[in-house]
Amino acid sequence: MTDPRSTRADALIGQLSRQRAGRLTVFLGAAPGVGKTYAMLTRARDLQRRGQDVVVGIAETHGRSETAALLDGLEQLPRRQLAYTPADGKVRKLEELDLDGLLARRPQLALVDELAHRNAPGSRHERRWQDVAELLDAGIDVYTTVNIQHLESLNDVVHRITGVRVTETVPDALFDRLRDIVLVDLPPRELIERLQQGKVYVPEQAQQALSAFFSPGNLTALRELAMQAAADRVDVDLREARSAGGLPGTPIRRRVLVAIDGRGQSEYLVRVARRIAERSDAPWSVVTVQAGGRNEPQRQLELDRAFALARRLGGDTAALSGVSIVDALLDHAGRIGASTIVLGRTRERPFARLVNRTLTQQLLQRGAHYELTIVSTPEVRARSRRASADRAAWLGRHDATWAVAAATAATALAALAERWLGLSDLSLVFIVAVVLVASRTRMVAAVIVATLCFLAYNFFFIEPRYTFYIGARQGVATVLLFLVAALVAGRLAAKLRMQVLALRAANAQATTLQTLGRQLASAADLEQVLRSGRDALHAALAADVVVQLGDAHSESNGAPAFSQTDRAAADWAAAHGQPAGRFTDTLAGAAWWCLPLRLGTGSPGAPGVVALHFAADPARLTVEQRRLAEAMVEDIAQAALRTRLVADLEDARVSTETERLRSALLSSVSHDLRSPLSVIIGSASTLDTYGRALGAQDRHDLLDTIRVEGERLDRYIQNLLDMTRLGHGGLALNRDWIGVDELIGSAVARLQRYTPEARFEVQVQAGLSPLWVHPALVEQALFNVLENAVRFSPAGEAVMVDAREAIVEGAPHLRIDVRDRGPGIPDDERTRIFDMFYSVERGDRGRQGTGLGLAICQGMIGAHGGRVEALPGPDGRGTTVRIVLPRLEPPPPPADR
Repeated sequence: MTDPRSTRADALIGQLSRQRAGRLTVFLGAAPGVGKTYAMLTRARDLQRRGQDVVVGIAETHGRSETAALLDGLEQLPRRQLAYTPADGKVRKLEELDLDGLLARRPQLALVDELAHRNAPGSRHERRWQDVAELLDAGIDVYTTVNIQHLESLNDVVHRITGVRVTETVPDALFDRLRDIVLVDLPPRELIERLQQGKVYVPEQAQQALSAFFSPGNLTALRELAMQAAADRVDVDLREARSAGGLPGTPIRRRVLVAIDGRGQSEYLVRVARRIAERSDAPWSVVTVQAGGRNEPQRQLELDRAFALARRLGGDTAALSGVSIVDALLDHAGRIGASTIVLGRTRERPFARLVNRTLTQQLLQRGAHYELTIVSTPEVRARSRRASADRAAWLGRHDATWAVAAATAATALAALAERWLGLSDLSLVFIVAVVLVASRTRMVAAVIVATLCFLAYNFFFIEPRYTFYIGARQGVATVLLFLVAALVAGRLAAKLRMQVLALRAANAQATTLQTLGRQLASAADLEQVLRSGRDALHAALAADVVVQLGDAHSESNGAPAFSQTDRAAADWAAAHGQPAGRFTDTLAGAAWWCLPLRLGTGSPGAPGVVALHFAADPARLTVEQRRLAEAMVEDIAQAALRTRLVADLEDARVSTETERLRSALLSSVSHDLRSPLSVIIGSASTLDTYGRALGAQDRHDLLDTIRVEGERLDRYIQNLLDMTRLGHGGLALNRDWIGVDELIGSAVARLQRYTPEARFEVQVQAGLSPLWVHPALVEQALFNVLENAVRFSPAGEAVMVDAREAIVEGAPHLRIDVRDRGPGIPDDERTRIFDMFYSVERGDRGRQGTGLGLAICQGMIGAHGGRVEALPGPDGRGTTVRIVLPRLEPPPPPADR
């Protein structure tokens, strides 16, 4: 156990060491532009007017006139000029803080802006916070500014919030030297307005910042972090000040302390404490107290595992020692400023509970300033439930045995009391026995034990003894007291039993609704919702169920058919939105109980109905059955409404996607089909108008242009038709044998007719066997890939085509790699290039073409059981499109009959 005097001495030593060094004041902000420099200069001017020696070491105004105006009248130390030669070879002059000049000047207070700044090469220190640390060591007070995202401990948190990794950070250890922290706060809305007005960045940078770092969500989260950092520093200062004065800690911020003992529940308690701390965004610690000696190996192993789990979850751990567990826990809680103590339900000895000396009772008495959370583990709860169930079952089966045993024990105890204690009136002993039995069993057992006790008391203890004759008035009184005690105790027992049964019924109803909720939550469409609701109602109420909503219909197997009266009750329930049929006042002659399915549309009617038919034919429904049925029907209606909304949203999404594809197709047709048509019309018009005046070569060139553009137009139209056939499953495979070299040669030759300047380098592995494919489709797919590669290959660069055998998943395949030397495709877009109408300006997909070539290629190869993928070039340049086709054999011919 830590000595309080030692804690106080440590706090005093810390305060004295900080007093000898310079004092640091940090103006903390959530983001740039909140006014940290403005606030620092304003405070400095006030101190100067009071006679304090203030020097501005460095202050960054960022061109803000109102901030620059505050520098007037303040002594500014000239900045140090440093020459810097970057990679481009141009010498540049940089200005930095003149640390040596500031140390020589030695003011009372130095202003050093932007604590996280990285100094220029050639400076004494790499970071400005190191300059500030040297000033503090020299006994100079420092005012500085920093944004919350520059704290080293929050680097990962800021990255998760903003997506930006901050490289200029300040170690948290520097904040241990703080004299004061000034939170400069500005609501996100006002900061965004300042940004839009150009008061933080120039307009171009401001617009970019608004779309990235300076979003309202990011600013709100950073603002909360800044407030938490300031609150943590206030909490630490308060604890240290009170410790130095010998006063107990008074935590300002919530902190959770969990105590474990290594007796089977430690890891569970660690996880519970983590959830409690996470809900309140509080730090947390895990401790164990060794009251003496070494722990046994099994207990120590559990403690080690719990400590390792706590460290993985972000908590602190500590092993305490002391004679008193309560003293050690309370002392540690006060030292770290804990506000909540979490501990498990301990094994309390009956005698310790009787004298008020259990751990829980002592913490309640002595920990008045702490919130105590007692956690019962699942093992303890399960053991308690099993014990209660076994005790209740035994008592229910052995009412008479329990009564006889209680009467016998009371008789023996009365005899001992009479012999050794000299008691004359022993009726109270028997009354206590009756009360004990009645409180634990049914009224029948209470009456039995009352009768037995009366007979035993009369026979053994009332004169004349060993007879049932009552010779005195007190005997009659005893009989009456026994009867009254039995009746009262029996009544209490019956009432208690009814309450237990009611609680069990409520628990069963809650479990049923919870199970139904899980099933409905996993239902994907309306049919599944109706089926899940029908099955749950059938299991919970033991009734035949019919659930109908619009055209959807679901009923239990073997459900009796609706009569005319039943149909009328169902229609009335749906039309008026109220129950009808059996157990109601409307069409009560029906055999089915009809409940409306209300979907919250606001109309009095309901679009559906749930009908229940009870095979047991009860005269009436219990209140619990009625409430359970109505609650389940309400849940089914809400789930049906959810699926309807999801279906409507999906229809809207499909409609939007269809509109997008239609727009893309029209855009493609308007440009890519119109271009060759314009060339064809222009060439034909020229021939018609000037044909006789043109030479033979000019006429030949115009005709050749018409032919080439017509074939280009034919390819575009064929791509559109192929895409339509692929989308509607109309692509039939007419397989035949074709050689690999013939397949590649045909596609290359056809492409060179349209692009004579294209160059190809073809490598086909020797000995490749022919393919059993649809030759025209595979050639068209390869043609589309080659055309795409040629379009983006630099002039004079050859497109590489490599075909070879490959084993994929243990089966032989043909692999064709088409490599270009173009600019390549970014990693995040390689899979998207096979989407319809997808085009980018960079990579292997330009804005030329309809954007269907590679999509058609993927569909044709996929129809053969193969695949197409885009890979980076072998040397990091260009793109490789890989086609993989399985080697299949034709089916055997049918046998002759």
